[in-house]
Amino acid sequence: MSDTNKLSLSVQYASQAKILPTRQQFRRWVKAALEQDVQMALRIVDEAEGRELNKSYRGKDYATNVLTFVYDDTDVLYGDVVICAPVVAREAKEQGKELLAHYAHLTIHAALHLQGYDHEKKREAEKMEARETALLLKLRYPAPYLVSEVK
Repeated sequence: MSDTNKLSLSVQYASQAKILPTRQQFRRWVKAALEQDVQMALRIVDEAEGRELNKSYRGKDYATNVLTFVYDDTDVLYGDVVICAPVVAREAKEQGKELLAHYAHLTIHAALHLQGYDHEKKREAEKMEARETALLLKLRYPAPYLVSEVK
């Protein structure tokens, strides 16, 4: 994390989920992943909105855990991140992860996407996963890709 990188973060809660991270937690996680100045809105949604956004923008008719929208890559990077609370809760349970650790991972994952990281190709995925893991360990969360799925 660089203290020289500036973050303007708006957090919008549009979910009925009972357990959600605080604005301060989201800020800490995004700030940890910053490699440049970022202005972003982070919206926590329920299944219906998550599904509609995924269908509208990706052509996939289901709610996904996180969507990242990048609007500009000038000196200050602008973007929106949408996290679907019910999907995050379901994944955390299925994967045997602590809920806030999974939120931390997905928030960092989205912040890295916003800054140009991707996981479409194997080499890119390895780089992104290594960065996510290092950041999560630094924040004292478990490595996200070592948790075995509970089925």
